[in-house]
Amino acid sequence: MIPEARIGKNIKALRLARKLTLEALAARAGLTKGYLSKVENSKKSPPVSTLIVIAKALGVNLSQIFGEENTAIRCSVVKKAERKFMAKAGVTFGYSYETLAHKYPNKKMEPSILTIPADSEKSLIFQHDGEEMVLVLEGTMRFIHGDKEYLLEPGDCVYYDSSIPHYALPAGGRDVKCLDVIYVP
Repeated sequence: MIPEARIGKNIKALRLARKLTLEALAARAGLTKGYLSKVENSKKSPPVSTLIVIAKALGVNLSQIFGEENTAIRCSVVKKAERKFMAKAGVTFGYSYETLAHKYPNKKMEPSILTIPADSEKSLIFQHDGEEMVLVLEGTMRFIHGDKEYLLEPGDCVYYDSSIPHYALPAGGRDVKCLDVIYVP
């Protein structure tokens, strides 16, 4: 488990190492100064898509945000027991994810296992540069992309332009577990 406090501290340390003010990083990332301050002080748990945007604004990769070493490697294996589990509690997010490739530096994609609890009734609407792919592994998911809604069951896959507003909710009274891959150019 990556302590969320460590992520906030890593973001702050990376920002300070680059001699960026909170305002400057917030502007680069398209976030408010207040929101970024809450992230750095571990009062907000941003979704992985926001962490990718912050990493890009800092000129680093997500592995560095998570505090992983940045060594030159060409192949990376993450055993199931080595996954980094991130919990997103509360009404704001209500989901969790496990990183799948945190050992590979400077990657172009961010794969994770996303779990949406069965009792989730609302979600933030996500919108970020790039593309995303979600493969449903367990449960049934309502997926909303723009003004269209899709019902996805185990084995179903959706690949989409993530610059269009999107979100997902469980359907059928069970947790939804998905393979989620985000690509941010």
